[in-house]
Amino acid sequence: MSRLLLVRHGETELKSSERLWGHTDAKLGALGLKQAERLRDRLAAEKIDAIYSSNMQRALVTAETIASRHQLAVITCAELHEVNFGKIEGLTISEANQRYPELAKLRMQRNLNLKYPGGDSLIEFSKRTSKFLDRLEQHTDDETILIVAHYGVLRILICRLLDIDLRYLWQFHLDLASLSRIETNQQRKILKSLNDVSHLV
Repeated sequence: MSRLLLVRHGETELKSSERLWGHTDAKLGALGLKQAERLRDRLAAEKIDAIYSSNMQRALVTAETIASRHQLAVITCAELHEVNFGKIEGLTISEANQRYPELAKLRMQRNLNLKYPGGDSLIEFSKRTSKFLDRLEQHTDDETILIVAHYGVLRILICRLLDIDLRYLWQFHLDLASLSRIETNQQRKILKSLNDVSHLV
């Protein structure tokens, strides 16, 4: 059974915990670098056979920090690039809701027709992200795969891997530098843990 380790990148210089940063290639801040080191130490004893990462700096540096304890190169994937928030890029959720109330309404309704003004639609984003799953087909059932990416990307992957309707992606919360685990084979897929941040305590 393949083991998938899903990691969200650490905190950025631009405060990803507070604002919507999608296509902006923000670097990890001091806290984010410490979080990446905690993840490195947490996963140091894990058997990891491949490491995939978004090509954005905040995810790639997190992945490379973890990889420093393993004899593996990080494979960057454009499919794992975060959503383009368009005109709400850099805003807080509250600011975005005030400026674009219709967008807030679509989010509340879990409407799959949601499109960020000047950015990606949810369907476009989902199709791009889901292409990453083709890469997992190259791996055997006894391998452990580490995937380092972003909030939106990981929630879509979790829905796709567990055959959960995309409307429910908003019901998953993933903290910065969190670790989630999924085990999968031809017959079944099991969510073993979600949003584990015990290594940050």
